[in-house]
Amino acid sequence: MTDATRTLAGFLADLTYEDLPEYVVERCEELFLDWMGSALAGKDYPPIPLFQKYARRMGPDNGHCEVLVDRSRTSPWFAAFVNAAASHVVEQDDLHNSSVLHPGTVVFPAVLAAAQDLDVSGRDLILASVAGYEAGIRIGEFLGRSHYTIFHTTGTVGTLAAAVAVGKLFKFDTDQFVNALGSAGTQASGLWEFLRDAANSKQLHTAKAAADGLLAAYMTEEGLTGASQILEGRQGMAAGMSNDAEPAFLTDQLGSRWALAETSFKFHASCRHTHPAADALLALMQEHDLTSSDIESVVAKVHQAAIDVLGMVNEPTTIHQAKFSMGTVLGLIAVFGSAGVLDFQDRALQSEEVAHFRSLVSMSLDPEVDRAYPAKWLGRIEVVTTDGRRLSAAIDDPKGDPGNPMSRGELEEKFHRLVAFSKAATPAEANQLISWAWRLRDASSVSNLLPHVTSDPTN
Repeated sequence: MTDATRTLAGFLADLTYEDLPEYVVERCEELFLDWMGSALAGKDYPPIPLFQKYARRMGPDNGHCEVLVDRSRTSPWFAAFVNAAASHVVEQDDLHNSSVLHPGTVVFPAVLAAAQDLDVSGRDLILASVAGYEAGIRIGEFLGRSHYTIFHTTGTVGTLAAAVAVGKLFKFDTDQFVNALGSAGTQASGLWEFLRDAANSKQLHTAKAAADGLLAAYMTEEGLTGASQILEGRQGMAAGMSNDAEPAFLTDQLGSRWALAETSFKFHASCRHTHPAADALLALMQEHDLTSSDIESVVAKVHQAAIDVLGMVNEPTTIHQAKFSMGTVLGLIAVFGSAGVLDFQDRALQSEEVAHFRSLVSMSLDPEVDRAYPAKWLGRIEVVTTDGRRLSAAIDDPKGDPGNPMSRGELEEKFHRLVAFSKAATPAEANQLISWAWRLRDASSVSNLLPHVTSDPTN
């Protein structure tokens, strides 16, 4: 056993808004806007209506907390539950590379629900969100690559990240953070097996992670205790869910390394493991002026985790499965030049050209790419053309990574695309939400997002 959990808890307890560098605050506002876009894009998208139906059946039909996809109000738990599911369904939510964690889809639903319940400010929400990101990312790194082989890290680690974020709104001390982590960790779950069956478990993972993390924090506030060594203990998460856990990651450069700022935005609307190869193929086709009909075969040279996750899907039968099919994603890139939400909705399963191109694609484990992962997600592509040429391309930073960032203008365009896709808000409302997000730090309250988007956030 180590004292790393308590050191991390102490850092979280002592963290103040004044400790946050300006670039961290700015990035948190950008990540919050990006998360809202993903959540709104989930409106009416299967299986999100099932989550809404369950929330209406089991939860209150009114409350302080917004369900973004239908603008209803309910309790904190059910708002976090639906919003987390909705924001993880079109595969446009953020990702942190080295932890292989989607922090936004679990942290923001929980912290927004609790912030609306407690009626706190935008600064409070930002501070709590940063705490959730910093803890969740380090816990994901701590559990290591072996954890991700079987467990969906966003479902497992996401529960603890959400608990930390909500705990920060409650102003937890060190002991309370230790207890909240213990109660969250004992609930942590999420297995990859669902991909084989095109099942809906991925959204259930994020829904439960956000809601149960919130539950852990609220129960801790009431006095519930949790295991003090839930991470490193003899029968804790590492013992049961990892064979390469490293406690040093839990306290890595606390207060000087801001892991939130390392988080990547997703450009393509597909599993992040497909993005490096997609960017490399797009660059290769542009450089050599190729069309899809010029290509005889494609080999995506990938890390082992990409094979573990994407290798389960050979012939996708649903849109969501198509997002986890390397061949389908590269087919969309090759045939249409993009792999956005509308491409998957209208073309991924319908296009004969995409289906044919999928049959030309294979994945190969590449030692260089695998060694770099998960700190770097390298893109390496080898193409044989119909006239016999052998071409290759390499990218080191997929679009959206900190090394190849999306600008605020590009994030605004993405937000508009996502909202237009689901029609969850009008273009005018989308503009107001963007303006509001860029001033999140100045909001005196975050209690109303969608019903009153015309109101001044400082009032």
